Order: sequence, then C-alpha cells, then structure tokens
Amino acid sequence: MQNWLRTAIQRELVMRSLKVAGIVGTILVFINQGDSLLAGGLPAAAIWKIPLTYFVPYCVSTYASVAAVLAKSGADKSQV
Repeated sequence: MQNWLRTAIQRELVMRSLKVAGIVGTILVFINQGDSLLAGGLPAAAIWKIPLTYFVPYCVSTYASVAAVLAKSGADKSQV
C-alpha cells in the first residue's frame, strides 16, 4: 500500500490525472448539467455533483496509471 501511495503522488502522475479529470470532467458536467447551466441556473441539489464529476475521473486515471507503473516495474499485484 505504501508503494502504491508513493507512486500515486508522483508529480508527473498527478499532473496527468489532473489533465484527464479536467477534460473528462468538463465533458461530463456539460452532459449532465449543461441544460441547467445554459438556462442560467443550477439547482442547489446539483452543486455537489460538479466536484464529484471531476473527482471520479481523477481517481480512475490515478488508479490506472499507478497500476500500469507498478505492473511495468514488476511490483507485486496485491499492492494495487
């Protein structure tokens, strides 16, 4: 687990995950909330969904990147 976390916070990996989250999150926000945003309002109940819409792709990208790095380095797969 320590090896996984150490890998997950590497600058290059974090930057890649942020870029993926920015692109994918923005697309998903417009798919899911675009009509409300274009109408000029967003229901209060939907406001918490926007950060999650960016957080989920960040987590997926980070997990996939860490898994690839550890697999390439031959690290034990039970740590992933």
